[in-house]
Amino acid sequence: METLLLPFSPRFIILTICAVVTALLIGIAIADRRIFDILLVPICIFGALTLLGVRDLMQKSHAVLRNYPISAHIRFLLEEIRPEMRQYFFESEKDGMPFSRDTRAVVYQRAKMQLDKRPFGTQEDVYREGYEWMHHSVAPKAHAEEKFRVTIGGPDCAKPYSASVFNISAMSFGALSPNAVRALNAGARKGGFAHDTGEGGFSPYHAEMGGDVIWEIGSGYFGCRHLDGTFDPEAFARVASQDQIKMVELKISQGAKPGHGGVLPAAKVSEEISKIRGVAMGEDCISPASHRAFSTPTGMMQFIAEMRRLSGGKPAGFKLCIGHPWEFLAICKAMLETGIYPDFIVVDGNEGGTGAAPLEFMDHLGMPMREGVNFVHNALVGINARDRIRLGASGKIATAFDMARAMAIGADWCNSARGFMFSLGCIQSLSCHTDRCPTGVATQDPTRARALYVPLKIDRVHNYHHATLHSLTELIAAAGLEHPQELRPIHFSQRTSTTKVQSFAQLYPALRPGELLEGTEDPRFRDAWRMAQAASFQPVL
Repeated sequence: METLLLPFSPRFIILTICAVVTALLIGIAIADRRIFDILLVPICIFGALTLLGVRDLMQKSHAVLRNYPISAHIRFLLEEIRPEMRQYFFESEKDGMPFSRDTRAVVYQRAKMQLDKRPFGTQEDVYREGYEWMHHSVAPKAHAEEKFRVTIGGPDCAKPYSASVFNISAMSFGALSPNAVRALNAGARKGGFAHDTGEGGFSPYHAEMGGDVIWEIGSGYFGCRHLDGTFDPEAFARVASQDQIKMVELKISQGAKPGHGGVLPAAKVSEEISKIRGVAMGEDCISPASHRAFSTPTGMMQFIAEMRRLSGGKPAGFKLCIGHPWEFLAICKAMLETGIYPDFIVVDGNEGGTGAAPLEFMDHLGMPMREGVNFVHNALVGINARDRIRLGASGKIATAFDMARAMAIGADWCNSARGFMFSLGCIQSLSCHTDRCPTGVATQDPTRARALYVPLKIDRVHNYHHATLHSLTELIAAAGLEHPQELRPIHFSQRTSTTKVQSFAQLYPALRPGELLEGTEDPRFRDAWRMAQAASFQPVL
C-alpha cells in the first residue's frame, strides 16, 4: 500500500501533478482540436517537467534528485545563487571574504576618483582580539610631495631600478584576459609603477602598452624554455634584454598554493599561448612543483647570478612563500658561501590569491605574509645582508594601512594583485577558475573579455594607485614621518585580548645585525639555523 501511495507523497507529488496535468491537457487537446494551439505551450511546459522528473528518478549521480524529482532542482538553484545573495543582501560591510565589502568599495571609489570617505565613525569593534591600529603623532608632518619610491639593485647590479612602493603583483596572461593585461600595463605606465607578468610569460599584451615590467620566471620557464621544459639561456637573454623589462624574478613558490605545480590541459593550449609560453600545441602545459635548473640553495644562488648576467645586469631576485624555516636559512647560508646575493626578495603569504588551488593548500599551507616578511627581514639582518637586498611584500594588500603595516615589519615595497583586479571592475564573484568571469578580467573567452573597455580601465588602474599612495602619504604624515621607510614596529599595536595591548615591536622581536653569524638563542631561528645547510634544502638532523 505504501508503494502505491508514493506518487502522492510530498517527495513525488510535484512529478505526479506534472504528469497528470500533461495527460489531461493532451486529452483535452485531442478531444477539442480548436483549442490545441492554446494548450500547446502548457503541454510543452508540463511535459518537459514530467520528462525532467523521470530523468531525475532514473539518474544515479544525485541522491537528492532521486528522492525529490523536480523539486530538488530548487536546492541547486539556491546553491548556485547563494554567493550573490549573501554578498548583496546579508553580508555586512566588514564580513566579506577574502575581501570585505568595505575594502572592495574603497578600491572602486578610488579607481573612479569618487568620494572615498566614511560617515559616523568606524564600524570596527576596536575592543575585539586582533584589532590593530597605527600610532599618530601630536606633531604631524606636512604631506610629502614626492612619490614614494625605492631603489632596487645591490652592488652586483649594473642597472638598478627605481620602483614605486606600490606595484601590480604577479598575474599571468592566461589567468587574465588580454584586455585586463593591457589595462594593467598601460595603467602602470601612466602611473610610473611596475607590472609583474606572473609565470605565464612576457606577452604581446604587456609589450603593446609599454609599462615597466617585472618578468617572473617559474618552474615551467615559460618564454625561455626548450621544448623539453628545460631552461633556455639564449631565449631568456633575448627577452630579458628588452628595455621594458626592469627586473627579473625567479618564482620559487606562490602563497595561495606553495609546493603545488600546475597543468594547463592540451585542449586549452591555443596557438597564442603556445607561442608566448614556448610550449608545444597538442600537449599539456606543465608547471612542475619544483625547479629543474637547480636543486640546492647554492645552485639557486648561481642561477640568480646567471639571470642577472643574462639580463645585462638588471636586478635579479626571487619570490617565495616561507615554508620550512631552515630552507630559507639554507638560502641565506648559500649567499654567504657563494658571495652571491639577490637584489630583491618578494615574500608572498598564504593569504595570497590565485585563479585556482586545492582547498587544503589555500587554507592551511604556507606562512602568512606578515610572519613571512618579518622572518625574512630578520634573517637578512642576522647575516648582515639586509642593506643590500630589498624586500617586497605580497598578500591581501589593498589599502594604505595594509602597506604601512607590512612596511613597518620589514617590507620595502608592496605588491597587490586582487586590489588592482578590483580597480579593473572585478566583483569578487569567485569564478576565476571557471573561465566565466562576469567582468572580463579572469577569462580567455573573447565574448566576456570584450566587456572590459581598456581605455576606461587604464585610468582606473592609475587612479587607484595614485589615490592609495595619497592615502599612504597622509598616514605617514599623521605619524610624524616623512617616508614609509621610516616605519618601524613601534608605530603599530594589536589588541591581543580585551584587556591587553602589545606593540608590533613586542609581537615581532628583532634580531641584532649579524646575530645569526654570532650564534643566536632566539627560538625562532636557533634550531632552524643549525639545521640549515647551503649544499641542500634538506635539514641537518
